[in-house]
Amino acid sequence: MYTDKTLTCRDCGAEFTFTASEQEFYDSKGFTNEPGRCPECRAARKQRQAGSRAYGREPRRMYQVTCEQCGQTAEVPFEPTEGRPVYCSDCFQSRRRY
Repeated sequence: MYTDKTLTCRDCGAEFTFTASEQEFYDSKGFTNEPGRCPECRAARKQRQAGSRAYGREPRRMYQVTCEQCGQTAEVPFEPTEGRPVYCSDCFQSRRRY
């Protein structure tokens, strides 16, 4: 029923094979469109999107801090405020009330 097809990637222009088993998988998931990108460009696009958490956003900025409790260096996703303690994830969890 399915036969391998040669498609052209819309991003890099390279030819790639849309295998019979991939076509069967697409059909089983209800996908109606053939892939427009080669596997390498699909993977690169997914990685770009995952790194920025949402399409079009910059990756989250991380800040180096020294843990108030244990003194180890840690990274936090917010800019520390002067006069407020900052903890590494282990110390934060130990101080957390359940």
